[in-house]
Amino acid sequence: MKVALGGTFDPVHDGHRALFERAFELGDVTVGLTSDELAPKTRSENRPIRTYEQRRRALDEELASYAAEYDRAYEIRKLDEPTGIATEPEFDALVVSPETRTGGKRINEIRRERGLDPLELAVVEYVYAEDGEKITSTRIVRGEIDEHGSLTPDRDGRMSAETD
Repeated sequence: MKVALGGTFDPVHDGHRALFERAFELGDVTVGLTSDELAPKTRSENRPIRTYEQRRRALDEELASYAAEYDRAYEIRKLDEPTGIATEPEFDALVVSPETRTGGKRINEIRRERGLDPLELAVVEYVYAEDGEKITSTRIVRGEIDEHGSLTPDRDGRMSAETD
């Protein structure tokens, strides 16, 4: 099975890892990585985003371990539009989060319009931080949590007295 997923992945965190794991369970994986031009347009909040090349290197390191564990092939391709690579005929499945499920449905509409079979949408539930909130790259960049969802000692000064 040929599996697609896409995102900005800046930084990679345990929520992304759950998506990667599901993708590699299903088959060979192609990850669409947002271009420098597209990445800011996909964010709900304006924040700094590392360059495509920086994100690509980090993603490649991450995916290599899953490929080895599951004995699967993978590739990373640049996404210049939100519907990206998944509208291409060779894919069988798309791994999405609850947040991107609507985009997956839109991709299937485009595929139907083009006479292609719809993709199997594999929805991976959110991964939550120790405070019960979703792990997101934005929360990590803000310094609230680390990539595994652990609260950071100095977030908003709330724990600093305990760590002195």
